[in-house]
Amino acid sequence: MSGGVGSVAGDMRLPDDNEPHASSPANPLESASRKFHILSFRQLNVLAIMIVLGASGMVSPYDLAFFFFSIVYTIVIARIAFPSSVPPVRVFRKGNKLLGAYMAVAALVGLILPIIYIVEGVVDGDQEGMKAAVPHLFLLCAQVLMEGWSYSSQFSTPTQAFVPIFYNTKRVFSIVDWVHAELSKESGDVGSVLRLSIGRGLAFANLALWCFNLFCFLLPVYLPRTMKVYFLGNKEKKGA
Repeated sequence: MSGGVGSVAGDMRLPDDNEPHASSPANPLESASRKFHILSFRQLNVLAIMIVLGASGMVSPYDLAFFFFSIVYTIVIARIAFPSSVPPVRVFRKGNKLLGAYMAVAALVGLILPIIYIVEGVVDGDQEGMKAAVPHLFLLCAQVLMEGWSYSSQFSTPTQAFVPIFYNTKRVFSIVDWVHAELSKESGDVGSVLRLSIGRGLAFANLALWCFNLFCFLLPVYLPRTMKVYFLGNKEKKGA
C-alpha cells in the first residue's frame, strides 16, 4: 500500500532502464474482473472488519456509498484518465527499511489500536467513542481492500496512487469529527479517565499521522513519482 497499511515498500521500486516491463493485460477492466474476487489474507481480514462494522449499524450510509462510489470511480480513472498503456512499475525500491517502518507505525496507529479501542469500548459501554472511531476504521479497511485490488488488477501507477489519496483525504474529515467527539466527552461518559485520555490521544495521533501522510508523503512524494514513471513509460513506448 502507499500511504495506508499495505506493502508499498516491498511492492514498488524505481524502474531500471535495463529491466524489461512485465506483461499486463491491455484492458484494465478485463484484469479487474478476473482478479477482483481473488482476495489476499490481508484483504479478507479487512473485509471481515468492514462487514462487522457495517452490521453494527455504526457506519453511516454516506461512508458505505463512498466505498461503492470509489470502486466505480477508480475504474473510470483507470479506463479514461490513466489507462494501462504500459505495465505498472515499482516506485520505491524493494526492501526500503525506512518506508517499511513507517508503514508498520501506520498500521499500528491507524488500524490495530483503533480496533482495540473499539472492542474495549464494547466492554466499557462507550458508545459515543466507538461511533466516533468507526468511520475512520471502516474507511481505512476499505482503502486497504481497494489498494490491493488496484495492484492485483495492474492498474496504472497514477490510478494506484489515486486510491490512497482519495481515501486519506476523506478520512482526515472523519478523524476531525472523531477528535471533536473525544473533546466533547467528560470522564463520566466513558467510565474512566484513562479511557478518555486514551481516546483523545489516539484521535490526535491519527489526525497527525494521516495529515502528515497526505500532505508530506502522498501528494509531494508518491504522486509525482507515479506520474513520472507513468509518463516516462508512455514516452518510451511511443519512441520504440
